[in-house]
Amino acid sequence: MDKIKGNCECKKISFEIAQKIKYFSHCHCSQCRRSHGSAFGSFIEVDELFFKYNSGTNNIKSYASSKDCLRIFCQICGSNIMFFNKRKPEKYYVSAGTLNKNTILPEAHHVFVGSKAPWYEITDNLKQHLEYPKGYIGEN
Repeated sequence: MDKIKGNCECKKISFEIAQKIKYFSHCHCSQCRRSHGSAFGSFIEVDELFFKYNSGTNNIKSYASSKDCLRIFCQICGSNIMFFNKRKPEKYYVSAGTLNKNTILPEAHHVFVGSKAPWYEITDNLKQHLEYPKGYIGEN
């Protein structure tokens, strides 16, 4: 399997992922909207064991956006790299926009559509969840 590579906008932080991606979501919560400056944030789930930084760890900054969520970003360009959730510490939720090339991802779904931006209309046929779907962060 080819490794998936990614980086921040200024390319100071780079990373690679050595696993097939099985989870892809578009999160419409207010924190993801604000941190991405967009209608939603798109994330893939990666097992901690299969994620490796290649460069720029000295440029990483973090922000606790809630009691359970820590967001990781580049201190130079501000790119959102990922977030961690304390309820599922072995998983990294990597921002899909940081991935290079044409990475093949599974079909996505929308989460937290109950708090989506009122000015954005979801027009695709992907599954929608008002909050977290069963099996997502913190669910068994």
